[in-house]
Amino acid sequence: MLRKFFPLDKNYLLEEAQLALKDQLLYHLFDRVKQAYERQHNPLGLQDHFSLQIKNYKLLHLQPLEDFYYKLAGVYRFKWGNSQLEFVWDGRDHLDKYKEDWAKFFHASVAQFCEQALFVQAVLDITVFLPTQNHANYQMSAMATRMQQFMMQQFNVKLHKSKGLINLKVA
Repeated sequence: MLRKFFPLDKNYLLEEAQLALKDQLLYHLFDRVKQAYERQHNPLGLQDHFSLQIKNYKLLHLQPLEDFYYKLAGVYRFKWGNSQLEFVWDGRDHLDKYKEDWAKFFHASVAQFCEQALFVQAVLDITVFLPTQNHANYQMSAMATRMQQFMMQQFNVKLHKSKGLINLKVA
């Protein structure tokens, strides 16, 4: 995937921190989605075929979730990434601080997103129930678009083709 920086974005260290944590955080996302599904749709813990398929699924390929990760990382840099040159008074490296801040934000966002059944279903659709028929690319694109729209609504931003991310005007 070709990633473009936002105009005047100087947060290369923040982006490096986000890329370093990508795999770890995507596995966390998937685990939280499985837990959210059980809590929302199977609170009694009944072991039917559908629930067992979700519970026993091992995430081997992160590719279906990467687009969501990159967009969430972009939203974070857009909204909260203007502090690259701040002083870190506790002696830590800037990269370590950005990793910690990004991980906290990601965990909080995932917890918030997992409260929404549509988000949980979209993640399960592009991982556990990834279609194998001829229209797989179209269906995966549609599911990824659902996840993107959900995220953009949560943060009041819009992804514009030529301008990148822009804030939505809220009345």
